[in-house]
Amino acid sequence: MISRVLASIKKKKKEGFTMSSPGVQLHIQKHHVVMDNGIVQVTLSKPDGIVTGIRYNGVDNLLEVLNKETNRGYWDLVWSAPGVKGGFDVIKGTCFEVIVQNEDQLELSFKRMWDHSLEGKYVPLNIDKRFILLRGSSGFYSYGIYEHLHGWPDFDLTETRITFKLRKDKFQYMAMADNRQRIMPFPEDRMPGRCQPLAYQEAVLLVNPKDPRLKGEVDDKYQYSCKNIDNKVHGWISFSPSVGFWQITPSDEFRSGGPFKQNLTSHVGPTTLAIFLSGHYAGQDLVPKWRGGEPWKKVFGPVYIYLNSGSTGDDPLVLWEDAKIKMATEVQSWPYLFPASEDFLKPDQRGNINGRLLVLDRYISTDLISANGAYVGLAPPGDAGSWQRECKDYQFWTRADVNGFFTISNVLPGDYNLFASVPGFVGDYKFGDLVKITSGSCIELGELVYEPPRDGPTLWEIGIPDRSAAEFYVPDPNPQYINKLFINHPDRFRQYGLWDRYSELYPDADLVYTIGVSDYRKDWFYAHVPRSGSWNIDYLYNMARDRDYSAYFILNSFVLAFF
Repeated sequence: MISRVLASIKKKKKEGFTMSSPGVQLHIQKHHVVMDNGIVQVTLSKPDGIVTGIRYNGVDNLLEVLNKETNRGYWDLVWSAPGVKGGFDVIKGTCFEVIVQNEDQLELSFKRMWDHSLEGKYVPLNIDKRFILLRGSSGFYSYGIYEHLHGWPDFDLTETRITFKLRKDKFQYMAMADNRQRIMPFPEDRMPGRCQPLAYQEAVLLVNPKDPRLKGEVDDKYQYSCKNIDNKVHGWISFSPSVGFWQITPSDEFRSGGPFKQNLTSHVGPTTLAIFLSGHYAGQDLVPKWRGGEPWKKVFGPVYIYLNSGSTGDDPLVLWEDAKIKMATEVQSWPYLFPASEDFLKPDQRGNINGRLLVLDRYISTDLISANGAYVGLAPPGDAGSWQRECKDYQFWTRADVNGFFTISNVLPGDYNLFASVPGFVGDYKFGDLVKITSGSCIELGELVYEPPRDGPTLWEIGIPDRSAAEFYVPDPNPQYINKLFINHPDRFRQYGLWDRYSELYPDADLVYTIGVSDYRKDWFYAHVPRSGSWNIDYLYNMARDRDYSAYFILNSFVLAFF
């Protein structure tokens, strides 16, 4: 059934794209501009560059028409001067420019330039938001160019992203993985009278939702977070008409914090996010800070907003399968050839690096061990493991194969350190020499050997060093605070309120783990939490608000071992 419907979708696309597919048109109005390729029509405010409308498949606007135009599809950021409370800013351009206009492509620019007369009012950045529509494309692209010139004021950048708010009367089904998709609450369900507030403002208990099937469940946007490495496509499905709205991120190179960094995806609204930089789950360690007039420039994106549709009678969930196929195509097409900005470097302007990573741990084997499945990456120079807190520049990551061979392709020119994390072995690897990437270069590193830190044979250990706490004991949630999606789910640690379960399981004293007797799968609590009575609501709220869940969501493996 799914294969038949997918074939139908592909046929529909082929007919729409190749049989007299119309050229791309631009309509410039007094306060808006409209990009139209005959498949999708995107309306943006001028010169703000806010996406006010997306027309597709007979639906006049996929975005929430009840919202103000400034609250539908926009780039935003959170910034602050040093020592000053941060401010939220929906980025509005002040200068509109057509960059590319022909039958095959439109690229529009909405710039906001900074000067010292704006000090304290706006973040000291020149920001150029770009939007691209291609001929025959069932969607559009967006990217941003941020620049801080030498000598400009100091500031912190807590977050920057693209936000889309969809029509609540159409989009009620959210999908972000094969096993993480569900009917979602309405935004009204989070209002007084329909919900009970919980320990922090993002979490509520649904007591009188519009859809009675959701009564008694917890809604919390943080439950739908995802690691960067897995966060490539997510979005929403409308059942009537059958339409999908998907945010596709084809590369992680412009995201902060490396492959294991958790970020938000989609949540009640219905809202879809493309997050480029945030302090979620880490706090100030992942908030970039510019001091002493440091110059800086970075390109965020492009990301792709993909729209698909099914025929009457087809299973709407097949739109998710089609979105995954489209995501894979976009990943294979990276880096794109069509962005017009010279700041977005094309494939022939980038470099590649190859090598093989082996592990030498004489207390396990005298032979070299292939670093099977190792995460290998290039990141700005720093100490071993520094990539986890790197949040200003670019990173490039891959997975080694079963024999430890790896290739990192399409790396931007610059100086890097090569880092690695090898599942099953403690510590972080760092290649000793600086790696210099130039345009068109292809560097062969040969065989690299990682020697994990140890002073002797392992006497005992608790857990597996794999940057996951999945092997430890994750308790069942309080039955009063359940998200049904995560019942018997690999990500069951995302259930609300698990910090309380520790004190319930160990009411009088902390757990005792006996080496050689206890089993970490049943006897070692998966997270380190404060005991009941040692925390308060303000502590939990601030912990959530600062995106620092490390006190109870330990997403990196915790391993105890004596060597």
